[in-house]
Amino acid sequence: MSKRKKSILKPLILSTLSLFIILVVVFYVMDKDREGKQNPTENSQPVVEPSPNTPPELGENNNQKLHDYINDLFSFAKEGKVVGIPFVSGKAKKQEVQNKWGEPDQTTDTESGRYEEYKNRNIVIGYTGEIVSDIRSYDPELQKIRQNDIKKAGGEPDQIRYYKDETQDQIILVYQVTPLTELKWILPKPTDQEPNPKVDHISVFTQVKNQAEQSTPPDQQKTIADLSLDEKIGQLIFAGIAGTTVDSNTKSLLTKYKVGGIIFYKDNLINPSQTVQLLNQVKSENGQKVPLLLGVDQEGGRVTRLPGGLINFPTNKEIGAINNSQFSYQVGTMLGKELKEFGFNLDFAPVLDINSNPNNPVIGDRSYGNNAEIVSKLGIQTFKGIQSQHIIPTIKHFPGHGDTSVDSHLELPIVNKSLQQLKELELIPFEKAINSGADVVMVAHILLPKLDADFPSSMSKNIITGILRQQLDYSGVVITDDMTMGAIIDHYSIGRAAVESVKAGSDIILVGHGYNNAVEAISSLKSAVQKGEITEQRINESVSRILELKKKYEINNEKVNNANIEEVNQSIKKLLDEYSN
Repeated sequence: MSKRKKSILKPLILSTLSLFIILVVVFYVMDKDREGKQNPTENSQPVVEPSPNTPPELGENNNQKLHDYINDLFSFAKEGKVVGIPFVSGKAKKQEVQNKWGEPDQTTDTESGRYEEYKNRNIVIGYTGEIVSDIRSYDPELQKIRQNDIKKAGGEPDQIRYYKDETQDQIILVYQVTPLTELKWILPKPTDQEPNPKVDHISVFTQVKNQAEQSTPPDQQKTIADLSLDEKIGQLIFAGIAGTTVDSNTKSLLTKYKVGGIIFYKDNLINPSQTVQLLNQVKSENGQKVPLLLGVDQEGGRVTRLPGGLINFPTNKEIGAINNSQFSYQVGTMLGKELKEFGFNLDFAPVLDINSNPNNPVIGDRSYGNNAEIVSKLGIQTFKGIQSQHIIPTIKHFPGHGDTSVDSHLELPIVNKSLQQLKELELIPFEKAINSGADVVMVAHILLPKLDADFPSSMSKNIITGILRQQLDYSGVVITDDMTMGAIIDHYSIGRAAVESVKAGSDIILVGHGYNNAVEAISSLKSAVQKGEITEQRINESVSRILELKKKYEINNEKVNNANIEEVNQSIKKLLDEYSN
């Protein structure tokens, strides 16, 4: 190699070697730096991973954004809105939703109404009729909010409700943002492991007036609004009492549970003066805003409850044989006068069952006969006579107890008739009475498998809502037969029976016997409302009908001085003499 080539290579080799040494030093320093970070000294602060049960520490800006988001949710709810949703609860119509969003992915019909789910929008829309009444948002952003965040922004909720089924155990924080609108925060129920749970979803629910409520006078709407939930549920209970005086249990039913009505049986009523005194005591103990319904079974014939040697009327079977409309009207008038003398205001009569089964152990001569036209004509005249005395008549036992061979006081009767067969016989008197102005219908405890294989008529939505309200267009008060009868109590708890009956469309649950039974019915109804199984709006519908009934008949708590049995008997004797020839 020449000297010239050696002189060129030598500097090149030195430069390359220097560069290599520099790179080695740099990599060594970087490696030591990484090692130092991975192995902190005792003075270094350890990195703590957030616990899954502890919300991550948010930066100042994020924390403020969360607070603002919650405040927006409260503000929007006051207008019936959910952030990011173009519809207003209580105002928007179903057609508007479908025009903008199209058909829902899933539709569910519940006791509360119809719910339509739009999965890609994380939204469920609930309807009352054709009006949006509930907007439920499952936006993932909501799951960044915890229970304490809600209370920090909105304060303590107005109500706390709970919901539990096979898959969920939830707490519902309810904020009454307007008189008609609630903002509900639904979260998993707090536990020791998770005392501050994350939001599952929210609901903006607005009470939408149905057709019945829209026709309710403003003063009655105010009365309903002024009633507490306990007072409303009390109006749905017609309770029996024990003994011949007002004892502690009776006081409790009236003052604590605020029942809307009391039924009296023969063993409550010894003589006229005691009966008047008992009813006056009951009225005195009623400290409610709403007067009581005071009812009794005074049909005439073998079903009479009133004391004092009142002259009894012929059986309905005998009256049916006479077949005189005027006589039936006057019998009804005298029944009304009897009740008025003692201070009652409701009669569980007349019977509109057609006695089509000669082996029927419970109806028999309580019926006007086996002819639908005669039963209709005489039954209607009887209830009109009762009405003439400002006493509320009750037509019974819908949809017809005449073709049973079992006493529902003891067992559950089964009638294997179709709707068409009922229309051809049993329903005729009820339909005609409804068209003639009947205000109260009592529903029987009968299983009709062709109409509802699961529930007896007193708990059947198919029968109460489907047939009575929709097909017969009945808008008055529906009361059950006594829920402590064997037909019900041997198959259901009294609480479950009461809940199912109200869900089916009943307005008043008759609990004829047992203080504890009445309390159980009341507590079960309240629990069903708190859990969302029955809406408070549904309770309001029944309360509205009950208040309208009491207003129509001018029910009040005025006391009666005495019962003039002699005068009533003279009138009855004169009537019977006139038609005995």
